[in-house]
Amino acid sequence: MAIFDDVNNGIKEAMKAKDKVRLEALRNIKKVMLEVKTAVGAADELDDTEAIKIISKLAKQGTDSATIYKEQGRDDLATAELEQVAVYETFLPEMLSDNELDKVIKQIIEQTGASGMKDMGKVMGVATKQLAGKADGKAISEKVRSLLQ
Repeated sequence: MAIFDDVNNGIKEAMKAKDKVRLEALRNIKKVMLEVKTAVGAADELDDTEAIKIISKLAKQGTDSATIYKEQGRDDLATAELEQVAVYETFLPEMLSDNELDKVIKQIIEQTGASGMKDMGKVMGVATKQLAGKADGKAISEKVRSLLQ
C-alpha cells in the first residue's frame, strides 16, 4: 500500500481514537502531499520516494522548530512539535548508524574516484540521492568532508 493511502487510513483511525496529535500530524502530511500532487506539471500519482522526501522535510522542520522553541523558553510548543515529529518518523525508513553511513560514503568515494575536497560536489550528488531518507543531509555532508580531507 502506498504511503499516501497509509496516511489517509491513519487519519480515519486517529479520528476514531480521538488522537489529536496524530490526527494533526497526518493532516499536515496529507496537505503537503496534495499540494505537491496538484502543482502545475506534477504527476497524477505520488510515489513513495517523493512521499518519504516530503515527510523527511516535515520532520526536519518540526525538529528545527522545537529547538527554536526550547531556546525561547517555550517548552509547551517544543513538546507539541516533537510529538508530531514522532508521528512523521513512523513513516520514514530507519536512519543509518554512524558506522553504516561511514561505510556507504567510503564506497561512494571509491565509486566516483574522488581524491580530495575538489571532488566533494561529485560525491555529495551521488550520496544525497543514494541516502535520501536514510541519513540527514547535514550528517552526510560532514561525513563526506571528513573523509575527503
